[in-house]
Amino acid sequence: MTAKVAYTDVEAGTELPTRAFPVDRERLVRYAGASGDFNPIHWNERFAKDVGLPDVIAHGMFTMAEAVRVVTDWAGDPGSLVEYGVRFTKPVVVPDDGEGAVIEVAAKVGAKLDDEARTVQVDLTVTSAGQKVLSMSRAVVRLA
Repeated sequence: MTAKVAYTDVEAGTELPTRAFPVDRERLVRYAGASGDFNPIHWNERFAKDVGLPDVIAHGMFTMAEAVRVVTDWAGDPGSLVEYGVRFTKPVVVPDDGEGAVIEVAAKVGAKLDDEARTVQVDLTVTSAGQKVLSMSRAVVRLA
């Protein structure tokens, strides 16, 4: 597969479509099964509170993966992702209230990096419940 977005069609400041990803306890249990990370802070409310958390929290890698979907969906090919990194700022708290939480992601092209390689840097703003949950969230993607 090749990216569907053309390098020539973007510039610094190009905004990607904003997305919201729902997170509930069922998704966390499914992710635990897929990732092998069964830490009880991700599914056991009593345990999470006993260790000082406000409630069950989403896996950091789950949060990262949901956020970068904005980039790979926009580019049209997950294989176009060259580099991706974040700093974890706050956990995504997932209450067992029937609604769960929402991870909100806004992104824009921060810079065109390499004309020959057709790579751009995409800067992401990732929040949940009005708080930034990832900082320094940046992806490098190769475009068509």
